[in-house]
This record gives sequence, C-alpha cells and structure tokens, in this order.
Amino acid sequence: MTANPKSGAKGTPKALYQRIRGDIETKITSGDWPPGHRVPFEHELMQTYSCSRMTVNKVISALAEAGLVVRRRRAGSFVSRPRVQSAILQIPDLKGEVEKRGERYAYKLIDLRKRMASARDKARLAVGARAQVLAVRCLHEAEGQPFAIEDRLINLQAVPDALREDFSKTPPNTWLVGHVPWTEAEHRITACNADKGVAEDLKIDEGAACLVIERRTWRNGEPITAVRLTHPGHLYDLIARFTPTG
Repeated sequence: MTANPKSGAKGTPKALYQRIRGDIETKITSGDWPPGHRVPFEHELMQTYSCSRMTVNKVISALAEAGLVVRRRRAGSFVSRPRVQSAILQIPDLKGEVEKRGERYAYKLIDLRKRMASARDKARLAVGARAQVLAVRCLHEAEGQPFAIEDRLINLQAVPDALREDFSKTPPNTWLVGHVPWTEAEHRITACNADKGVAEDLKIDEGAACLVIERRTWRNGEPITAVRLTHPGHLYDLIARFTPTG
C-alpha cells in the first residue's frame, strides 16, 4: 500500500517526508540495511510513496548530512559506516576503557528490578505514565578498586531484549553499546561530593569529590536508556583535543 500525498493530514508533504525518512532510518539503525547496503533509487522511492522527486531528494540529503548514508554519483546512495564508529567513540564501553589502560577489569551487579516507571524514572528517561523500565545498579572496578557506580534505566518498550540478558555476567553498558543502535545522545557532566551510600560503594571518604556523567540516548525519538555514572574524582579524566574554528 502506497501513501497518497493529497489525502488528509497524514498525507501532507511534511508528514510524508517525515514518514519516508523515519522508515529509512529505522531500516538502517535496526540493522536491516547493513553498512554498504544500497538505498532504493530515487525513482523507486517515488513510486513506493507516490511522492515527488523533490521530497525524496530532501530525505536522502538529510540522511547524508546526518551521516547515515553516502551518496555516490551515478551509483546511488548507500548505508555508511561512520555512524557506528561515531557511536563507539561517543558512548564508551567502560570494560574496554579499563582494559585499554592495561588494567584488570571486574564487574558486580548490585541491584536489578523491572518496574512501572516512577515519577523520577519518567523525568530521567522521558517516558509515559505506564512505561515499564529495567532499573540496574552495578559497580565497575579497575585493578580491584572501584572505578564507577552505574545507575541505569532501560526503556523496555524500546529494548525488550534487555529482559533476556544476564546482567549478572554482562555489564549493561557493554551490552547496549554492542547490541542497541541509537540515533541521538545527550551528555551532562557535573561534579558532586560523595554521600554516605556512594562513599561506601566507591570506598572513598564521605564528601570526597566525584565526577558524574549522565547520558541519555534515543532511537528515532524514542528513549532507549538513561544512565548516571559516578567516578571517584581522582581516577577519571575527560580529555578532548580540538582545533580552532573559523
């Protein structure tokens, strides 16, 4: 069944553009179209969605600008690889980070609960009133010393497979980085002084300085996860190298 751009609000050019783009993004981020897969030619998309070449061209241009596809003259458009590499760089795997430093990594699951989203959960994850979440609290260690406390919420509507994963063995951060694609992320970096509970978990003095990294990810506008990572201040550095802009 094809869309009719002249029928009702859902058939307006703007809504049709969003639908086409959403359909293609979903195929890419879900893995149905792997890197190197050819996106249907513009005339094929025009026929599928009963739309103009201008609408299709606008969609492909936006996807190329977002880094999801690469346009090749006379050959068409293809699913690109940089998005996956960017995801790995921007959303680090703590296990990989520790081992890359030549240190021994260890992991301990502290608490795991499936529940209806509380008011606090809804604020953190931006989900609806009846959403179900998986709440995970765990400890990451480097060379036998606490490296981070992880407090994570996973939106089970977006990631139902999380219920089947054994997080007593696999860190949720590692599993999500390797298995769940995303299209948007937000980081918030702050500092705090350890309260009694954090101090006990991280084996530091109450009131000691900690680095806090809060992150949320979405896939095509749907929340995936919200996490708060608390590191002992003396064990974690954030370093960025950049050049001046024009």
